Amino acid sequence: MHMSRVLLLLPTSTYRAADFMAAARSLGVEVVVGSEYPQAMASSMGERAAVVPMDDVDAAVDSIASLHERFPLDAVLAVDDGGALVAAAASARLGKRHNPPDAVRATRDKAQMRARLAASAVPQPRYRALPGGSDTSFSAETGAGVGYPCVVKPVSRSASQGVIRADDPVALHAAVERVRSLVGPDEQLLLESYVPGDEVAVEGLLDAGRLEVLAVFDKPDPLVGPYFEETIYVTPSSHPRPTQQAVGRLVADAARAIGLTDGPVHAEVRIGEGDEMWVLEVAARSIGGLCSRALRFGAGISLEELILRHAVGLGTGDLRRESQASGVMMLPIGQEGTLRAVNGLDSARSVPGVTGAEITIPIGRPVVPLPEGDRYLGFVFARGQDPVEVAEALRQAESLISVEIQPGS
Repeated sequence: MHMSRVLLLLPTSTYRAADFMAAARSLGVEVVVGSEYPQAMASSMGERAAVVPMDDVDAAVDSIASLHERFPLDAVLAVDDGGALVAAAASARLGKRHNPPDAVRATRDKAQMRARLAASAVPQPRYRALPGGSDTSFSAETGAGVGYPCVVKPVSRSASQGVIRADDPVALHAAVERVRSLVGPDEQLLLESYVPGDEVAVEGLLDAGRLEVLAVFDKPDPLVGPYFEETIYVTPSSHPRPTQQAVGRLVADAARAIGLTDGPVHAEVRIGEGDEMWVLEVAARSIGGLCSRALRFGAGISLEELILRHAVGLGTGDLRRESQASGVMMLPIGQEGTLRAVNGLDSARSVPGVTGAEITIPIGRPVVPLPEGDRYLGFVFARGQDPVEVAEALRQAESLISVEIQPGS
């Protein structure tokens, strides 16, 4: 029997390596690890470790095609944003199941994504592009075009990095200057109207253009700005079934407008009064960080197993999420400095309903809060009878964790 072989693109910054490797072992899928730099164990791994220059798509695809000639691959899979375009382009070269590379490229450039959604009349915030190098008077004029409050964001970042709300022209000027200091003067920025309402995250899997919604997460802590640090995700959603179905149709319409056809999708949607909805983000990847650990499907299989099954054509079986409510809390970083200690983890883990707590930044490393930062301190997981119970367990656990940060960069 042929053992499926997958090239797993693992940027050095990813949290996801361990969970995908565990899923591959569970499925009996052979993994070739592709990363930007040689693996520590590369000499003993032989062809099962490959250097893939993620920031040079053409060179990366040539490297993967050469590997495929020596060591045939059944799929090329990216675990997060960093490798998504390389995976799509390489899969296209090798004739494997894939998203169109130009569609993935559009998800990596928020201005392109907005233009594709607009061309298909998919509901989204009003927006204007702010070209690199444009002056502040242009910013004010553009802000007036989308209205206040508005949101400034870089076109190329994720995890709410560089996303700032501005309520007037003075705040907009300051926000643009701050984002420019993060991404440089030449990157295009996006200005969007701020849309009020409840925010949900949608986890889905595309198969030949058809979207299967795997989970809808509520975000019970309001995300109103000025920065948009996410904290709690809980599922199942408390929104009525018709609302959730409408959210799923909206995300399917958005994926179709962008041109995505195969693989995981993670989307953010705002739900306003009267169930008016707007697409905030669509990414050609699964949920970030360690958040996927809040999901289990069918007979207890993980999201990573579903994604691997889809990639190698094993069949995804029962896509229904477990009946129990579950959730995750992303632990925020309170100030810039050096992480010195994290206390109270054992107490947090002992809270009824809490199933795990993990710090993902090593002691002694620098930490940077949003909007300049791009990661969280760690993750707490919980399960329970209903989403309210889960959210309360997560909040109680977080209250027991104390963090010591030495100020300064």
